Amino acid sequence: MKRESISGLVAAAVALSLGELVTAASAAGPSLLGAVGDAFINRWGAQLKDVAVAIFGTNHKLALTFGMITVALCLGALLGLLGRRNRWIPRLGFLAAAALGLWAYLTHPLGSLGLGLLAVTVAVGSGLVILGWLADGAPRDLERAEATAIHMPGMGADDRRKFLQISGGLLGGAAAVALLGIQIRSREFVADTGRVWRIPRAQQRVAVPAAASVPVEGISPYITPTEDFFRIDTALRIPRVNADTWKLRLTGMVDQPLEINFEELLSMDAVEEPITLQCVSNEVGGDLVGTALWQGVRLTDLLDRAGVQPGATQVIGESVDAFTAGFPTELLADGRSALVAYAMNGELLPIRHGFPARLVVSGLYGYVSATKWLREIRLTTWEAEDGYWMPRGWSKNGPVKMASRIDLPRRSDRLEAGITIVAGIALAPSIGISAVEIQVDDGPWETANLGDVASEHTWVQWWWPWDASLGEHRLRVRAIDVNGNVQTSDVASPAPDGATGWHQRRVRVS
Repeated sequence: MKRESISGLVAAAVALSLGELVTAASAAGPSLLGAVGDAFINRWGAQLKDVAVAIFGTNHKLALTFGMITVALCLGALLGLLGRRNRWIPRLGFLAAAALGLWAYLTHPLGSLGLGLLAVTVAVGSGLVILGWLADGAPRDLERAEATAIHMPGMGADDRRKFLQISGGLLGGAAAVALLGIQIRSREFVADTGRVWRIPRAQQRVAVPAAASVPVEGISPYITPTEDFFRIDTALRIPRVNADTWKLRLTGMVDQPLEINFEELLSMDAVEEPITLQCVSNEVGGDLVGTALWQGVRLTDLLDRAGVQPGATQVIGESVDAFTAGFPTELLADGRSALVAYAMNGELLPIRHGFPARLVVSGLYGYVSATKWLREIRLTTWEAEDGYWMPRGWSKNGPVKMASRIDLPRRSDRLEAGITIVAGIALAPSIGISAVEIQVDDGPWETANLGDVASEHTWVQWWWPWDASLGEHRLRVRAIDVNGNVQTSDVASPAPDGATGWHQRRVRVS
């Protein structure tokens, strides 16, 4: 790599790290890089969502972040190289990047003018200083060394080594600054979650079935551990909300608009129950689904306090970063569970899952219901407003489709002839599963055993003893809901309203 390219890369790294460090001073606002990433997601997220999730799974945001850093560093290297022809090209390029970062930051719902200007000034200023020093200062000595290398070869080698040492030191410093920013954000997170807050005792509890009801080792647990629960949302940088100052507003077509703080929310009658959530991006047999023990206030209790006006046909949830999701008000009258949740699996909501409060609605995909970092619940008409994903090509109706999955045997399992346990989960949240059937090759459908469930709002674990014979086999699963509907075999991709088809797995028995 030429010295001009290295100069541009190092300058870009220093600019990125210092810009990130400055924006770390805000507990709630985005970073410069995060603001650009959020703008990218808002513009291109619908087209790339399924591809990114399919390739990277729940790490798709981390992949986007590393991708943006890589692109920024490569552009810095390219600008440095172009500076050989015209020294103003890299400077104009850095200024253009600064303008893009400032625009993304100021248009972000959590961005602030003062901090945005400071961060951009520090970032572009430091980048231009480093670029000028390396590209216009150190390289001149290096050029002289190269010109006289035939007569004094040692001089050229020493200057190259010095230049690379300086560049390496600056890159190391940039990495340290970036880590410092991450550490600052981490400390702020601890303060924001409010260690003084205690989860109140729930007045209503739905019992969780005993694990012994499914005697199968390796099957997905009935309650998904918090650390294993999937996270799919549009936030590149997770919003951090201070519970001490947080307020939830109920607005729109209500008789009495409400505003309650976190303490008031915790003081209301609470419900604790397991509910299964599934992402609309989940492929057939995928793992973007889980069941957690949620605690919070029934959404209908809050709406009753506000008084829903006739003609209100849609509930819109809005997050602190302006994400919106909406579903029909009529669904709240069919008995499904709908909570403003503040606890998950016995602990306050983790920040990545929506602290201090989020919506949890049984039987609906998250993109139309599960608003995290909730700040407003708005009553409106179905026609008056679309949620975030509707203009981006996704269906406005998002009922979770019946699904089933094979957990065991795993693809990597070495099977021997004889009795082998086939097991997994099936779900039809807010409806319930009555039966699960397994097919081996083209044989008859066999009925599986079902585990106990807390309610129709969760998945069910199933298992079936298979007398496996030698050779290669195909296992398929399908579910039947309590109304007698059989899971469809029609294959459909997640877009625009959820995947369908029977999950199957090929295994070898030896």
